[in-house]
Amino acid sequence: MKCLDLTGPGSSGMNVTAIKNFVCVIYNISFMNCTWHVDRNASGDAQYFLYWKTSRKEDFVRCQNYIEDNYGRHTGCRFQNVTIEGSRKGYFMVNESRNGQNILLCTTMYLYKIEKLSPPLNVTVNCTGVSHSCEIQWQRPLTSHVDRDICFKYKIVIEKKEDPEERIKNTYKMERNITGNSYIFESFDAKKRYSVKIRATNNYCLVSENWGEWSAPVEFGREQLTSISSYTLLLISAIAASLILFFCIITIYLKTVPAIVLQPKNPFHDISLVNFQTENQFIKHETEEIITIIEEVA
Repeated sequence: MKCLDLTGPGSSGMNVTAIKNFVCVIYNISFMNCTWHVDRNASGDAQYFLYWKTSRKEDFVRCQNYIEDNYGRHTGCRFQNVTIEGSRKGYFMVNESRNGQNILLCTTMYLYKIEKLSPPLNVTVNCTGVSHSCEIQWQRPLTSHVDRDICFKYKIVIEKKEDPEERIKNTYKMERNITGNSYIFESFDAKKRYSVKIRATNNYCLVSENWGEWSAPVEFGREQLTSISSYTLLLISAIAASLILFFCIITIYLKTVPAIVLQPKNPFHDISLVNFQTENQFIKHETEEIITIIEEVA
């Protein structure tokens, strides 16, 4: 049976089939969604079955997880564990069954071209109040077939956040297309709050030309500096408490150690005390005897 072009003019312009806008997208590294639109004038018994493979030598694999419209007709399919390898193609076939007849529609796509890149990873911001600048860093998005940083370029968007206290709405928005994995933001005002988000696209490799998904916004500025100050104060307090405890321990130690160290013994202390007492008694006794003799002679 002849297979008609699923994406060509014959599939819709000549009313051969009711299928329009057949699209497949690979996302989150290994998931793929294929969807199509069914014309509202399609017959009530029309049904659609999708098959695909990654090599002409392979057999087609039938979809196991269909998406349905309100009439129970298949309008899409979800696939898992899809791997992109270099310039590998995907071969797709839809079997349209209506009025007891089958119509086959086919198309091919380069898998890397239909991938929607995931957001760049680990977006961080480090600001320096002295230089009034911030360094924004990130890592490349994950894919199943590219592992080189040079294969990606990025769009970075920095916005000044609304300030409820000053009743100022977003008055600043900067967009840059850059290569590499870092950017220096030199218009930083520590008193303001900002947010940054980044997405990726191809840079002369086998990567989709379409822009990928945005990273989650990362805020920095006034709130960040406040948290850093709080952390610094906490760290200083902890260091001060440690120093006080250290000095207390040293002081107690210095007072305790001399008390338990043996003092050198004075060799004259005990002996002198005994000898002087003995000599005093002897002198007193001799004096009393002399006085007694004198009295007797007199």
